Amino acid sequence: MNGDAARVLALLEERSATLAVAESLTGGLVAAELTSVPGASRSFRGSVTAYATDLKRDVLGVAAPLLAERGAVDPEVARQMAAGVRRVLGADWGASTTGVAGPEPQDGRPVGTVYVAVAGPIGPGKVVALRLNGDRADIRKESVLSVLRLLRSELSGNGRAQDTEQNGGN
Repeated sequence: MNGDAARVLALLEERSATLAVAESLTGGLVAAELTSVPGASRSFRGSVTAYATDLKRDVLGVAAPLLAERGAVDPEVARQMAAGVRRVLGADWGASTTGVAGPEPQDGRPVGTVYVAVAGPIGPGKVVALRLNGDRADIRKESVLSVLRLLRSELSGNGRAQDTEQNGGN
């Protein structure tokens, strides 16, 4: 996985830009992947592991009515998490992961439902909906890869439609 993280960090460095990450289901795995790359501190500001719903609201600024109505596993929640961590940690770019790694469904969403998002300096950001297969570890690993690939795409200027859905996993 380190290759995707290294490329993201190189793209950030080329732009003299910084990144912050908000993680839920990945529990710090995105930050761990980024910080495994030597020199990550030149672009990576830090992360917030907002596993509990109230932290998404109180720390990242995700709208309370949205969380009450839709729960934490939602594309707009992912978008607000990415924008919130960008703001809170003072970064040029924010990225987020939220979803259901299992073993049980959450908020009426089946295991493998994941949303990854990126918020940049311009525009509302981008969210990708994933429907992943596999066990808890597989879903979390694929979520990390997916958010890094989304970041890489956005930083490369290859972003396509505002919102997309992908199927993947084992």
